[in-house]
Amino acid sequence: MNTPTQTKSTNLNLLNLKNVSIRTFWITAISFFMCFFSWFGIVPFMPDVVKDLGLTPDQKWNSIILAVSGTVFARLLIGKLCDKYGPRMCYTWLLILGAIPVVLCGLVQTPLQFLICRLFIGFIGASFVITQVHTSLMFAPNIVGTANATSAGWGNLGGGANRLGMPLIAAAVVSFGVAEADAWRYSMVVAGVICFIMGAVYYFFTQDTPEGNLKDLRAVGKTVETKKDKISFLQVLKDYRVWILFIVYAASFGIELTVYGTMDDYLQNTFQLERLTAGNIVLSFALMNIFARTLGGFFGDKFGKLKGLRGRVLFLSFILTLQGIMLVTFSLTTSIVIGFVFLILFSLSVQMAEGATFSVVPFINKKAIGSVSGIVGAGGNVGAFLAALLLKSKSAVAEKAAIAANRGMGEDVINSAQAAASSAAVSQGYLLIGFVVVVTGVVALSIKFSNEDEKTANKELEQSLGKLAPANS
Repeated sequence: MNTPTQTKSTNLNLLNLKNVSIRTFWITAISFFMCFFSWFGIVPFMPDVVKDLGLTPDQKWNSIILAVSGTVFARLLIGKLCDKYGPRMCYTWLLILGAIPVVLCGLVQTPLQFLICRLFIGFIGASFVITQVHTSLMFAPNIVGTANATSAGWGNLGGGANRLGMPLIAAAVVSFGVAEADAWRYSMVVAGVICFIMGAVYYFFTQDTPEGNLKDLRAVGKTVETKKDKISFLQVLKDYRVWILFIVYAASFGIELTVYGTMDDYLQNTFQLERLTAGNIVLSFALMNIFARTLGGFFGDKFGKLKGLRGRVLFLSFILTLQGIMLVTFSLTTSIVIGFVFLILFSLSVQMAEGATFSVVPFINKKAIGSVSGIVGAGGNVGAFLAALLLKSKSAVAEKAAIAANRGMGEDVINSAQAAASSAAVSQGYLLIGFVVVVTGVVALSIKFSNEDEKTANKELEQSLGKLAPANS
């Protein structure tokens, strides 16, 4: 797309669609939203899928694990590809190719086919990395944390909006005469088609940087931030700060994914809530992405302005530690009222921690933003995988023991014992995870920046604002 030469935006004026940075912000956020909408689109229909395909409890848990496992490899790869080919082409192809397993998920006939589709659908979770790379390239240091957090938060919202959107799509197809038992299949096909369409939109209406597309800029000898110069992927891997942020994102986004995926059953089993009520509570948890993640990026930028790059790290450490404390407290709660309060506080803090993480990421290595973003983003899914594995192992063992202990009793007695065993096991898992998050918050303090890094960041801030800013030391 041919666009007049522009510079990085120093504000987030969402109505200024003539500005390439703002236009890209909207398109990348909507694309990310649709990727997450499709990634978790099957969640509202899981009871129907279990019945239709005859999934065992192990297969149901494995589908959750596979859905986040594929994303790990995709995120690691896509970051490096963004550095090489630019975010525009990477997002275009991810949306187009990612639409295929989403559509195929609606056509599966066996548990194995379903599990394979869940694995490959997870690849579109790599959209997060491209979103962060693209907004990092489009916005100046004074606002980059807020822009990254907002685009990511609004994209993450797709993981909650599907709880309303997918049933609405299902209701719409049923109104056209489709059997209710097959509505989940048609809903997945519709979601896949929308992803494909967004791939075309991304190609025609965005560009890699405010100055133009990466390929064109290289052709005329211009240098841009995505160019690796002499920075190899191996050098990025050797930077300890990248791996600390990898762990930090595992402890924030990874835990949000796992809690989101297990909270429905936990609320029903622990507080005897109806399925619809539990779903609405989890939906409110996801809807907080509208503003909570933005707050994390906003405060990251504010602390960065006050205390330099070290200020960003200090805020990240604080909010991550607070997140762990909230989860620990929630895991010990037996009152639904108190539990709801701490669940909201956990939701607020975990999403702010995610935003704060990516207010630090763009300053780790400006010549390899894609690679750094990819590694850190993959950490989120590694965290989700490990947390889901922990909860599955504890819950599966407890449920099998409860079933064995009550064999011969009535179905209601067995179901009640199974629910109580699952509740206790998951509660213990949340408690353990919460303590790990607190420790990770303390470890985050070990992220350091050199005086040269601080001076470079401050200089770029001055240049982007067109004025002298107070020196940070």
